[in-house]
Amino acid sequence: MPKPPTTLDHYEVWFLTGSQNLYGEETLRQVADQSRAIADTLGAAADVPVRIVWKPVLTGADAIRRAALDANSDDSVIGLIAWMHTFSPAKMWIAGLDALRKPLLHLHTQANVELPWADIDFDFMNLNQAAHGDREFGYIQTRLGVDRTTVVGHVSDPRVTSRVGTWMRAAAGWAATRSLKLARFGDNMRYVAVTEGDKTEAELRFGVQVNTWGVNELVDAVDAAAASDIDALVAEYEELYDVVPELRRSGERHQSLRDGAAIELGLRSFLEAGDFGAFTTSFEDLGGLKQLPGLAVQRLMADGYGFGAEGDWKTAVLVRAAKVMGAGLPGGASLMEDYTYDLTPGDEKILGAHMLEVCPTLTSGRPTLEVHPLGIGGKDDPVRLVFTADSGPGVVVALSDMRDRFRLVANVVDVVPPTAPLPKLPVGRAVWEPRPDFVTSASAWLQAGGAHHTVMSTAVGVEAFEDFARMARTELLVIDETTTLREFAKEVRWNAAYYRLASGI
Repeated sequence: MPKPPTTLDHYEVWFLTGSQNLYGEETLRQVADQSRAIADTLGAAADVPVRIVWKPVLTGADAIRRAALDANSDDSVIGLIAWMHTFSPAKMWIAGLDALRKPLLHLHTQANVELPWADIDFDFMNLNQAAHGDREFGYIQTRLGVDRTTVVGHVSDPRVTSRVGTWMRAAAGWAATRSLKLARFGDNMRYVAVTEGDKTEAELRFGVQVNTWGVNELVDAVDAAAASDIDALVAEYEELYDVVPELRRSGERHQSLRDGAAIELGLRSFLEAGDFGAFTTSFEDLGGLKQLPGLAVQRLMADGYGFGAEGDWKTAVLVRAAKVMGAGLPGGASLMEDYTYDLTPGDEKILGAHMLEVCPTLTSGRPTLEVHPLGIGGKDDPVRLVFTADSGPGVVVALSDMRDRFRLVANVVDVVPPTAPLPKLPVGRAVWEPRPDFVTSASAWLQAGGAHHTVMSTAVGVEAFEDFARMARTELLVIDETTTLREFAKEVRWNAAYYRLASGI
């Protein structure tokens, strides 16, 4: 494949409806008709991005269990939506819920919006009792410890369809990590703690396969790039970006651009050949590469690849998940790093960037393609795209290994314009104001042990990562407009106790 799929077109979600045979065939036909109408309304909503497949009404334990097993075995199915239209005795759901390995959304809705007060008789009550049946279903999910998302309201309500759409995006991100292969070129940066992690536990928890290749295997692929392909890629650069004169065909540093193009061609061919959806590099392990990959990494991220700098494979996983979750939405996702602060009282801001590798999907503008010294790595000056991220809402999320578990830390932020131009900062960058304020955000992040590498998403918000964490059964600490340091410190302590107890002996 030319790049990892970030479209959601190949996914589907099954719509399951619970009832029972007590009410008779006529009532069950009405249940089926109304259930299909609910599924069709949901599927037609503009903010529901994944195809909904309606399944026949479930009235017995064997059929429910079989539906769960069939969903488990179908790679195109990323989750189930369940609704108890009538009263579905919950014991019949035990085997199916116990067998289910796909994400579950409990939709608490009903066929009608308003009650036809003057016409309600007991036949109507027997048919329309989701308020009854869904409570039974909610009990058995809680009794069995089933992780799920619950959405309440009528499917004609945009708040409901938006919430279902967000859950679908999280499920797609989860599905992407479950099949993700990640290539590490070299090890992580020496002496750095937070980029370490248990790759075996990561495969068990997230499904990602993390393995390492010597960087000179990548060098061989770069050296194999054909001159004609380099010519074509350079022409593409000149069409898409504002290339500085010194890098153009007649410029004195044009060879640097050709070297950057060769790295992109080699890296892309290596990833395609191995069916990798994410990768890492390290400036301390460049082998025979002529320059640290900058432009190549930025463009591969823009195509949907996950990436982590300095061997940070955990962030590469998050970037890939965020790319899939945000498919088709305005905004983007990128590796990000908190670099430095503006501590002007009352107007504090964070300036985020990286050495080279920030994804251009964070901007709707036209990046500049430049070449500058790097100062580390000991190689030729690398080429890179320079831009400033668009203003708007965003979230930064880090993944850390806490020894006995993984921890996600998320901070809701507002991306803002720089206070002044940045003419001497030759990298992609973003400026943001963290919620609820700088002091609370930074203090809570440090308390949580959040990593300095993050994924920044301006396409999906914190709610998608909350769903993702629930699906992965992974701890998530959220810093947003409601956060106080006293309550956050309590949550960190309580979580430590909970996860140790929940993991068993």
